[in-house]
Amino acid sequence: MKIIFYCQHVLGIGHLFRALEICKALTGHEVILVTGGPQIDAKFPKHVTVIQLPELQMGQEFKGLFSSDQTASLDQIKKKRQTKLQAIIEKHKPDLFLSELYPFGRKAFRFELDPVLQAIRGNPLSRCGVVSSVRDILVEKEDQKKHEGRALETLNNFFDAVLVHSDPNWFTLRETFSRFDEIQIPVIHTGYIAPKPPDNARSRIRKKMGITEEDVMIVVSAGGGSVGKPILESAMRAFHHLNIEGTPSLFVYTGPYIAESELADLKALKINQRIQIAKFTSDFLSCLTAADISISMAGYNTTMNILSTGVPALVWPFAANREQRLRAERLADRGALKLLNDQDLNPEDLARIVRETLVRAGSSKIDIDLNGAANTVQWLEDWISRNLKKS
Repeated sequence: MKIIFYCQHVLGIGHLFRALEICKALTGHEVILVTGGPQIDAKFPKHVTVIQLPELQMGQEFKGLFSSDQTASLDQIKKKRQTKLQAIIEKHKPDLFLSELYPFGRKAFRFELDPVLQAIRGNPLSRCGVVSSVRDILVEKEDQKKHEGRALETLNNFFDAVLVHSDPNWFTLRETFSRFDEIQIPVIHTGYIAPKPPDNARSRIRKKMGITEEDVMIVVSAGGGSVGKPILESAMRAFHHLNIEGTPSLFVYTGPYIAESELADLKALKINQRIQIAKFTSDFLSCLTAADISISMAGYNTTMNILSTGVPALVWPFAANREQRLRAERLADRGALKLLNDQDLNPEDLARIVRETLVRAGSSKIDIDLNGAANTVQWLEDWISRNLKKS
């Protein structure tokens, strides 16, 4: 099976890394991952070919596209992307076109996606399946009614199915898409996409970091890093108020997109040799496995990493939309983690919460399906075998 997977990340890195986990699971198939956001130093398996479109991204307010390329106008970059994406489809003739988030989001990229969808549907002799891959919770829009109408029309006219990467016992698409009953194609909840930590990750990382089992390892992270400075700064300040047994160490992962000025501010706070700051680590899941507590935002990938490793966790949701808070509140209600509110970021209060969480560590695991990547592959293989016969 040949699959083209379109994934456009615009602010964080969660969309790309969720897509990467699905790509990894598609062993035995030829996968072409088409991306269009800032490039990330990530490892891709041999069966995955990555094709980068000219870069486009958005700011924190999600209003307007921009590029780091100062040699071309926005219209010129859009035209280059549109031409290149269509050429990729024509050259590779996939069995399946997998679209991450669209049409539930990424409206700003209709200029390149809609022509591709129209071309696929307009060529019955070279049938290609079209499937939307979407996370558990959709972000609300300014004109929700108009947005849902547009998404619904696109789904019913151009798509064959929707794969929702959540456990339906926790979240369903219906909860954040009010016109769910008008979707005329199959909607499948696959379970959550959550990579499993490597064997002996805890002992390996703690040995590498020089941390004994009696010491306390704290990992602080902010996803892509575009909007996470408050939680990082608060955790660093709180570290100086900790009064716990065992020698504590703080590992801060800012995210690759942090502004250089914000990174400089954080480094200026690093007055303790037991605080380490890095933008990114490709072994983050192992670091969480080794940690005694995680402090982070509440994006999809981070929370799935928390659940997969079982690390005690404090999360501070991104405030600009409902997605992270809805997920964090439901997980907190069921005892999977602890929700931090803005007032909890006061360093002394956060230090107290960290101490209390460490004392209570070892709570029972929750019942949630984290096998979304394998389930996604199984469904795609079954659908292709039932529906497509390539000439």
